[in-house]
Amino acid sequence: MTLRTSVGIIGAGPAGVLLAHLLHRAGIESVVLENRSRDYVERRVRAGVLEPGSAQLLRDAGVGDRLDREGLEHGGIHLRFGGESHRIDFKELTGRGIFVYGQQEVVKDLVQARIDAGAPILFEAEAREIRGIDEQRPSILFSYQGHQEWLECDYVAACDGSHGIGRATMLARGAVMYERNYPHAWLGILAATPPAADELIYAYHERGFALHSMRSPTVSRLYLQVPSGETLEEWPVERIWSALRQRLNEPLLEEGEILDVGITAMTSLVIEPMQSGRLFLAGDSAHIVPPTGAKGMNLALADVAVLAAALTERIKGGRSETMSSYTVNCLQRVWRAEYFSNFMTQLLHREPLEDDFDNRLHLAQLRYLTSSSAASRSLAENYTGAATGTVALAKSGLDS
Repeated sequence: MTLRTSVGIIGAGPAGVLLAHLLHRAGIESVVLENRSRDYVERRVRAGVLEPGSAQLLRDAGVGDRLDREGLEHGGIHLRFGGESHRIDFKELTGRGIFVYGQQEVVKDLVQARIDAGAPILFEAEAREIRGIDEQRPSILFSYQGHQEWLECDYVAACDGSHGIGRATMLARGAVMYERNYPHAWLGILAATPPAADELIYAYHERGFALHSMRSPTVSRLYLQVPSGETLEEWPVERIWSALRQRLNEPLLEEGEILDVGITAMTSLVIEPMQSGRLFLAGDSAHIVPPTGAKGMNLALADVAVLAAALTERIKGGRSETMSSYTVNCLQRVWRAEYFSNFMTQLLHREPLEDDFDNRLHLAQLRYLTSSSAASRSLAENYTGAATGTVALAKSGLDS
């Protein structure tokens, strides 16, 4: 069986379903293929910080109501180190804050909008091959309900993450992959415990980095730096809570039921170019950042705002200038985010062979960041980002 559409989208993460939603609002047909179940993608715990530009992008796209009701707006973050605690006031320094709203919640809102629109999204449909990228009608071979089927389209958008066929296809066509792997990972838990602070806590400690975030007034998201290759068997519950209390300097941190736990490798990666023929990469298929800078979901949403505008301009208006420059339009923002995420990672994490001298250097830099208004402002500007996605959306007319 062969399906036909204008844009074939692989992946129902935030990038894929937002792209489908924006195209639908512009009157452009698409089909979304997702190899996991709907329940899985809506429960998958990932990033939780939205830049103000990303939040506005979702509002402009008509899917921001629940974000405004349930999202937590933060005006800054806390930096803790050497027994000290300092607040970086984003709103005072830049005039904008951030929003804590889980990636899975963004996906729920977008999937529901897709279903409400009666537009096709196929779960448990595994994309296996992309063909004809240099032809006028490329196609995607996928498995669905025990059958092999084809999706024929004008353009393919691969939003299928780091292990999907989109990246593999681009690399097979000569794309270059720039990559850095870090010697540490994050052990993350989602716990039924009230947040210990009203804003995120980034903690530098001689035993390693820790992060305290939240998802609601009763649910917290917490992370610990662990060595790369560490396993969960080495971290019983008692050890996790003890390390969190020590590194966060929160001796009264309440121990709650752990709802989710996992270890995430720390990697920086960029694919260049992000397009070839009629294939386009967006989100994690094109780039990965360490979570320290809270950029992953924001980059994905900004990518598809640019891509939706480019596809609309080409399909509706017959113009291809924006489509041709998609990679260039995205990469300046991507590399800036890579730099900031790498900076935050090196600043707050202990390397395996660091000594007391290195520790003093970390503390000196942290004290400079928290005592210099210029340094604090630079951190705040990078953390809160710019409204590039919203600008692209507005220029395309997709917010009508």
